[in-house]
Amino acid sequence: MNLKHLIFRKSINHISKLSPKPASTISAAISTSLHPISSVQSSAYIKNPKPISPFIRRIHLTRETKLSYTSVEANVVSSDSEDEDDGTTKEFLSRFVWIMRGKLSEVYTDCDKETINGMLLVIVEKVVEEMEKGGIQRMVGSKVAIPSQDFSEDLWKTVWEASNMVLEDMEKASKKERMKQFLQAEEVKEKCRFAGEVGIRGDLLRELRFKWAKEKMEENDFYESLQRFRSGKQEKGGNVLKEQAVAAEDTPAIASLPKRKGKIKYKIYGLDLSDPKWAEVADKIHEKEEMLWPLEPKPISGKCKLVMDKILSLKKEDDPSQLLAEWIQLLQPTRVDWITLLDKLERKNPGIHLKVMELVLGEESFQTNVRDYTKLIDAYAKEDRVEDVERILRKMVENGMMPDSLTITVLVHMYSKVGNVARANDAFESLRNYGFQPDTKIYNSMMMAYINAGEPRQGEQLLREMETRDIKPSEEIYMALLRSYARRGDAVGAGRIANSMQFAGFQHNLEYFALLVEAYGQAGDCDQARSNFDNMIKLGHKPDDKCTANMIAAYEKKNLLDKALNLLLELEKDGFEPGIETYTVLVDWLGRLRLVDETEKLLDKIAELGEVPPLKVHVSLCDMYSRAKSEKKALQAVGVLEARKDELGPNEFERIITALCAGGFVQDAQRILQLMEAKGFAASEQVKFSLSSSQVFSQKRPKK
Repeated sequence: MNLKHLIFRKSINHISKLSPKPASTISAAISTSLHPISSVQSSAYIKNPKPISPFIRRIHLTRETKLSYTSVEANVVSSDSEDEDDGTTKEFLSRFVWIMRGKLSEVYTDCDKETINGMLLVIVEKVVEEMEKGGIQRMVGSKVAIPSQDFSEDLWKTVWEASNMVLEDMEKASKKERMKQFLQAEEVKEKCRFAGEVGIRGDLLRELRFKWAKEKMEENDFYESLQRFRSGKQEKGGNVLKEQAVAAEDTPAIASLPKRKGKIKYKIYGLDLSDPKWAEVADKIHEKEEMLWPLEPKPISGKCKLVMDKILSLKKEDDPSQLLAEWIQLLQPTRVDWITLLDKLERKNPGIHLKVMELVLGEESFQTNVRDYTKLIDAYAKEDRVEDVERILRKMVENGMMPDSLTITVLVHMYSKVGNVARANDAFESLRNYGFQPDTKIYNSMMMAYINAGEPRQGEQLLREMETRDIKPSEEIYMALLRSYARRGDAVGAGRIANSMQFAGFQHNLEYFALLVEAYGQAGDCDQARSNFDNMIKLGHKPDDKCTANMIAAYEKKNLLDKALNLLLELEKDGFEPGIETYTVLVDWLGRLRLVDETEKLLDKIAELGEVPPLKVHVSLCDMYSRAKSEKKALQAVGVLEARKDELGPNEFERIITALCAGGFVQDAQRILQLMEAKGFAASEQVKFSLSSSQVFSQKRPKK
């Protein structure tokens, strides 16, 4: 075995530098323990040995085997010394004698014990002689046995193999002792405790413990080798410095150091790290690390804790500024302490949290940044507190911080939610000026703002922009646009949205067809409305009451009463029963035709349903009874409408006034006009003309 792999790296040096004293001691110990034998007889056996090459190795590698040594081995290792060199040498010779005794006994079976001991004495003396000359290092370190002039080739080969085995055994024993130390290392114990906590037990835990101890030992060896290398360099450097000092005495002193030309440049993986920008990058990384891994907050106790408890128990209407000032004076908080306080307030007292947070933004120790303002603005925006949001924005700009894309995104959602389309559009355009590409949520907020403001065409433009950017709009957005176009009676716009939904792959549901029927019906295209109505039935959707009412209303636009009645008969055969929506449309239609008896029958059916007639029914009744000059019933209908005046819109007001003027109820029409103007609705010129002409030409109504 090569000596480079010994755990005691200086063992051979110790052996090769051994003084003559141990060798003479060993020789004396061996010779005194044996009966005197002729050196000639021993030499004869050594010079002419039996063949040793086919030896069978029967070697015990454990340290305990040395307890069974004979008196020869006992005498060899009996002298204990505190010197490390002597101890290593004695252990080597002790093991070597024990191995060689076994090999000689196997070969020379006819020799007695005294003869074997004599042979051992000669061999050990030769080995010790080689140690004194330094030849043992050359002998053991070589890969093959080097022949000797004193021993035969086979015998010297056996000595060489035994020496290697001894050194290998010493290395293993040394490693075993060192492993015992590293098995008890604190780092290894900590890893084993953690492995036990996660459920690792038995053989696997034992293997892991030995593995970690071995890694720790290798790491320790590595650093020891570095330390030795460093010590050698320092010694060498010291000698060089001495030589330079001697040479410097003969040279004149230099007044100043020579100036370096250029800058030091160094590259790692192709990056020129000598560039000053990398210093800025390192500073930024350090700042981000402080944000990601902040320091621990200061411990709070005593009076400071009492003040903090008072802050946490404040009511919503209380002013926290005085308590905060006292808390600041006691604690001298950093940003981490402020964040801890705000988190506790958010959990325990959310009513005062936003008020305290607004005060904290003005504190220098809080180190306020743009994101802190954004959090407060977002909290106010979720509560629809527009004035507070705009106030925080002004304060933010006054402190030299401009809103970023995230802040503007919050503003877009807030203004869209409250229906302020102009401000939402301004914020949306600001995002584009920043170069920010809106995402699906921002597009949805803006489109809903346009839809709620009655501008579906603007929302549709954003829809086309999304399709251009390969952003798939949701089905809810398509349906919201379709619903807006249907209520406005824009059949063309509804058709465009319907085609887009078809190309997008959305399934057509009942609401989809109902909205198309409503859109085409209000546009007066009853044929297209009926076509969509029939397609809905073919696809397996049963028309509900509202969809049927929209279809009847489409026929009402063209006054096609026969087709409407035929449709109702067909639906009733399929089990359809008209509801309040269908009856409302029929009441309005028959009321316009002044079919009073038929209309009143429909009112009875509405009463049978147990539902309250909607406002549109009362408007239709007022119109019908006024034009039919049924004063009592007309005034009853007007009384009901006056009681529900808050529900009336401008179209309903104008229809009521026009009907009352047509029936000659000018004073009642005048009263309804005043109610209309009180609600902020302006009457059209046609209504004003109708009312003025009725006052001039109509006859006075008889008094009650």
